[in-house]
Amino acid sequence: MKKMWRLFSVLMVATLLIGMLAACSGATGGSSSVSVGIVLPTKDEPRWVQDEQRFKDALADSEYTTEILFSQGSSAKEKENVETLLNKGIDVLIIAPHDGAAAGSAVEAAKKEGVTVIAYDRLITETDAVDYYVTFDSVAVGAAQGQYLIDNVEGSNVPLYLYAGASSDNNAFLFFQGAWEVLQPKIADGTFVIANSSEAVALKDKNELTRDELGKILGQVTTNWDPSEAINKAQTHLTAAGANLKGDIAILAPNDGTARSIADVYGSDSDISSYVISGQDAEKASIQYIIDGKQSMTVFKDVRTLVADAIGMAIDILDGKTPSTTGSYNNGKVDVKAKQTNVIVVDQENVKKELIDSGYYEASEFTGL
Repeated sequence: MKKMWRLFSVLMVATLLIGMLAACSGATGGSSSVSVGIVLPTKDEPRWVQDEQRFKDALADSEYTTEILFSQGSSAKEKENVETLLNKGIDVLIIAPHDGAAAGSAVEAAKKEGVTVIAYDRLITETDAVDYYVTFDSVAVGAAQGQYLIDNVEGSNVPLYLYAGASSDNNAFLFFQGAWEVLQPKIADGTFVIANSSEAVALKDKNELTRDELGKILGQVTTNWDPSEAINKAQTHLTAAGANLKGDIAILAPNDGTARSIADVYGSDSDISSYVISGQDAEKASIQYIIDGKQSMTVFKDVRTLVADAIGMAIDILDGKTPSTTGSYNNGKVDVKAKQTNVIVVDQENVKKELIDSGYYEASEFTGL
């Protein structure tokens, strides 16, 4: 009898220990849950790696936790990333979609779990599952690129080579729209001659283009945000161009990665006397190109400000407050409340002031300043 009682006692103690361990395990799991899940499109572009670090810095002193995952240019991976974060108990999802339309199913899964969704930098389209949008003014980015080309060419009949981002990215349409609305009057009056898009030539007398019309042009001049594809397109266009489409030219390049690739191609052609080329994102490599005179400008989108806006909005939500917004964007399904961040044009004249003196980069990272 004593032996049975002793065995019963041992079993009771073991059961209690197991219960305590399970409780401890549950507490540990709770403390390691994630408050804010962040999904970025790829690690292959410096811009997004830079954003990753800014997000980490922004939440370093916060009581809230975050996890950042990359989709590596795959909508399937993006959805998997969202599901991973949902399983970790996130309350807020910040997502820069690889493909604005394809991301709809991922964010709809988040909304079903009661998670607040913030589209970051790129709008998620054709769904009502987006609560907020934090963005730079993408139309203004394109307008700044177009205006820079206008302000820095001379004469008339200047060959204009057009390039755009990926057709799967809503921002690529907005960038091109902004540039087109500024450039089109100068195309119509003969300042510029479109050199590499028959669709753009067919629409040269129309200032406001429909989404379908923009899509037709993008279909011919997209780089898919890929520097290698930009090189191939630039080489193809140069091969097809006659002497009348060379000499002093202007190039609308959508971002810094493609701008450097395109500039290298055009710069190596002896029939190109000079070129003015746009860019955006203020990537380190392009800042050096600007200093060296190989890229004309970049549109500086201060990621510090955009990240601060996104994290500030997330913390407001976690604290039970309503985030402040400055406007809205229609995503094809609903008007999404948005907070916009201003952009700055950077070229040789102000590169030191805007990027070095502001503390964004260190002077030691460049030569020839």
